[in-house]
Amino acid sequence: MPLLNTITTPYAEAFLQVAESRNEVDEVVTQAKSILELWNSCPEFSDAMSSPVLEVNQKKAALEKLFSSQVTPSFLNLLKLLADRQRIGLLNSVLERLLEIYREQRNIALATITSASALNEDQQSELLKKVQSIAGTDNLEIDLKVDSELLGGFVVNVGSKVIDASIAGQVRRLGLALAKVS
Repeated sequence: MPLLNTITTPYAEAFLQVAESRNEVDEVVTQAKSILELWNSCPEFSDAMSSPVLEVNQKKAALEKLFSSQVTPSFLNLLKLLADRQRIGLLNSVLERLLEIYREQRNIALATITSASALNEDQQSELLKKVQSIAGTDNLEIDLKVDSELLGGFVVNVGSKVIDASIAGQVRRLGLALAKVS
């Protein structure tokens, strides 16, 4: 187990147990995704929480002000606990681990679909059917991303499987094939 998991897993497991005992698991998972999105999209927030310059009490006050009406009391307690223990800088890792454990417990496969441009509803629906057949399960969580460097097409990651149907991938494979010939 990597060192980071050694630190984050106990927090994630304990928090999931608390959420289960309070019948808040689905709500907490939704909140975790929202906070994770905020953490990843707002470097000012993550930098401030990770900063050694801010005192623990200031971090806790900021967390309370930001999230007291947005999350369950148990989630707010987790945030404060992480701040108290100087681990709030690992919040994203704790929440990612929490989501991993949640998916493992419920046999949910995570499929990351990265496309060159945003997919419309019909494209998402068609792709979802294909990904479900590849994954061998209907129990999927889809994470859609856009990466214009793909030039066109998409890349699907499900567990250890990768399906690269992007133009960038085709160009790369063509380059490798040409390199073998010469």
